[in-house]
Amino acid sequence: MSLQVDWSYDELLESDPVAEPLIAGGVRCHGGFLADGTYISPRTKNRWPAIRAWQQQRTEQFDTPILDIALDTWPGAYPSVPQAKFLLREGVRDPIIGRLTQIGTVEGFGSMIRYSPIPDLQRCFVEDVRGTATWHLGRGLYEAHARDEAGYKSEGGHKQMWFAARDVAFESPLTEDQTQTMMDRMFGYGAAAAAAAEPMFPDVDQELELLIQSMSRLLLIEISAYHVFAWAEEVLADTELVAGDGEAARMVSYIRADEAPHVEYLKTTLSEMRDRTFLTNSGRKVPGTEVIGQIWERARAESVGTRHEANVRIVRSEIELALESNPRGKDILAEFDSLAA
Repeated sequence: MSLQVDWSYDELLESDPVAEPLIAGGVRCHGGFLADGTYISPRTKNRWPAIRAWQQQRTEQFDTPILDIALDTWPGAYPSVPQAKFLLREGVRDPIIGRLTQIGTVEGFGSMIRYSPIPDLQRCFVEDVRGTATWHLGRGLYEAHARDEAGYKSEGGHKQMWFAARDVAFESPLTEDQTQTMMDRMFGYGAAAAAAAEPMFPDVDQELELLIQSMSRLLLIEISAYHVFAWAEEVLADTELVAGDGEAARMVSYIRADEAPHVEYLKTTLSEMRDRTFLTNSGRKVPGTEVIGQIWERARAESVGTRHEANVRIVRSEIELALESNPRGKDILAEFDSLAA
């Protein structure tokens, strides 16, 4: 049987019918539940079959491994689960509340992906790119990703779901003003997204290189989020430390399910480009292994290095701030540090 590799914009945004909607924090969110209680991610009725077809097609055409990175090479979440639970047992909740708020805020930035400039892709490659994940970036994939992260119209997305998980676990701990103050402070420490790196291949269409840089960083964020999800689920599932009888942890598990197609289409797209030949503005041909390989390696090094270190500094600053007025602050911080993996 021939694979279906061409999909319309509307098809890639289509969702499966659900028996019950997902309500988070009083907001109707995307996705929902089948009659047996199984959670169904939004906009995956055709997106998953499309991604699998593009992956199979790429394997048949090029027979190369898909671009990936082993999770065990990634730094773990900070604070660790034992450290986070220790803080909660000590009544130091603000750093954990802040971390969940930060995650939800960053998820909301995902709406910007729909505005990514996409050049004439066929002009940029020697080989045909029609009927690939690459070809469908602006034909539904980016829009589906944006809606998943930030919601769409009156329907909530991951931003609202993370805030709902936080509010269930800590019983609505922040007002809007407090949330804004916390985020202004945390992003002031340097959490704001960095500007795009300098071009590595000036003769390649610069819209395309910027697109690849952005996709590489985004994929690495999505992969590293595995540790964040595992951390959040384990911490929020502890009913002795947080409220909600595990509802907050279940909410995180739904978000984790929604993120899976993001990881797969990004890996597939970057692999498709790696396996092809770039055609530069001057007519020169450059192997995709060279372009994707160098951009990916730089993004990987930054992600596990400077970006991770910057995020640790942000969270560490919030912990130290929360302990400033605590009479046992120094002792708590010393024990917190002793729990480091």
